[in-house]
Amino acid sequence: MKKPTSAPRSTAPGKARRKTREELDQEARDRKRTKKHRGHSAGSRASGGEAGAGGKKQGQQKDPRIGSKTPIQLGAVERPVTRQQKPKSEKPMLSPQAELDLLENDERLDALLERLEKGEALSAEEQTWVDAKLDRIDALMQELGLSYDDDEDEEEDEGKEDMMRLLKGGN
Repeated sequence: MKKPTSAPRSTAPGKARRKTREELDQEARDRKRTKKHRGHSAGSRASGGEAGAGGKKQGQQKDPRIGSKTPIQLGAVERPVTRQQKPKSEKPMLSPQAELDLLENDERLDALLERLEKGEALSAEEQTWVDAKLDRIDALMQELGLSYDDDEDEEEDEGKEDMMRLLKGGN
């Protein structure tokens, strides 16, 4: 004999009901509406004509084939002779003596020379600047006929003259 089965054959509680034609149509319309909004936004051609017309007027480019509208003289025209001015140099031209005075009274140069005397090391940029200024001072002093040792030589010469006077027996 066969034993009766207590468990139902399907897990569904009852028969599934079929959807009507209207329900199917409505679902299809909803799917179409969601699909319609996928993808990239419309381009500038498809956008409204008002926004495009305003932008064209502002950003309108000139035709490069159209030349300048300034009038051109067709005959021989006499122009007044104009002299081209030389560009002015940044530094006004100073006499050698004035330039030497400026360099000797330069605060930055004095500060850097003091640092060198104390034994501090200067950066390469500062060292090249100091060397350039000292070279310029030497050139100016040679141009003016001055030397560093003028004062010391005069003192030594005076000392020798005094010694000569004493040796000769003069006052």
